[in-house]
Amino acid sequence: MRILVTGGAGFIGSHLCDRLLAEGHEVIAMDNLVTGSTDNIAHLASHRRFRFIFHDVTEYIHLDGPLDVILHLASLPSPVDYLEKPIKTLKVGALGTHKTLGLAVVKRALYLLASTSEVYGDPKVHPQPETYWGNVNPIGPRGVYDESKRYAEAMTMAYHRAHGLETRTARIFNTYGPRMRLDDGRVVPNFVKQALLGEPLTVYDDGSRTRSFCYVSDMVEGLYRLLLSDEVYPVNLGSPHEMTVLEFAHKMLEVSGSSSEIVFVTPADERTKDDPQTRRPDISKARRVLGWQPRVVLEEGLRLTIEWFQEHLAKPQKKPEQG
Repeated sequence: MRILVTGGAGFIGSHLCDRLLAEGHEVIAMDNLVTGSTDNIAHLASHRRFRFIFHDVTEYIHLDGPLDVILHLASLPSPVDYLEKPIKTLKVGALGTHKTLGLAVVKRALYLLASTSEVYGDPKVHPQPETYWGNVNPIGPRGVYDESKRYAEAMTMAYHRAHGLETRTARIFNTYGPRMRLDDGRVVPNFVKQALLGEPLTVYDDGSRTRSFCYVSDMVEGLYRLLLSDEVYPVNLGSPHEMTVLEFAHKMLEVSGSSSEIVFVTPADERTKDDPQTRRPDISKARRVLGWQPRVVLEEGLRLTIEWFQEHLAKPQKKPEQG
């Protein structure tokens, strides 16, 4: 198949490009490099079935030739990014989804939306099944990201119903692994970087919030299986293994062998306002429909992630393009 991956130079997007190429497909990665990096796809530059296009998906998209699949992963998922660029975050979820859905209609392409566990907000149902409608503050600082994804889901289903477009929706839970940005601002790169540099691990507030961490290769497997399935409605993809952020900090010290201490801090900005207190996916649907569940245990995934960070902390980092 000939496949377009928006956000293809990003963390998950670049790993997905690798998988699609390994499966024999032709891949076009599109990215404006606001949060992505060409470093993530540099190893693909000479691949005969790979092409990179520098483009902002909120602008009109034109591609010559047929297109079988569009995987819409373009997004600003880190609190650092959506607090700094709230309007751009909303535009990617709204205009970016609109532009890519329109392209899918023109090309008669299958469309997969990468949504997020954040559509559930700070959940009052635990764990979160796909049938839960969520608890989101639409006017809070996180609302720009949460609502952009909720809107993207609504628009995707509208195109499915109004135009007969074949669609898929993945609700992605916390994912980690190589190629995460060092300045991402989320808990995994924060802790890894601090542990490797011998700095204190900064745990926000009291560390009692819970998260469920899924290694990137497992996430890509889930996305690929969803792509090949017939499931139109959203599917949770993530790890059902829940732990507190404080427990995760201790696990990071154990795996990394770091002697860093753990300190508790309250962020000066609004990074934790409306932050979900708990997060764990109900993946019974993914097990039933896709035959999928995570395979990489946390210790192994962290070891691989730490090794990648060790290598890249020693290198000067390219800053993402501003836009």
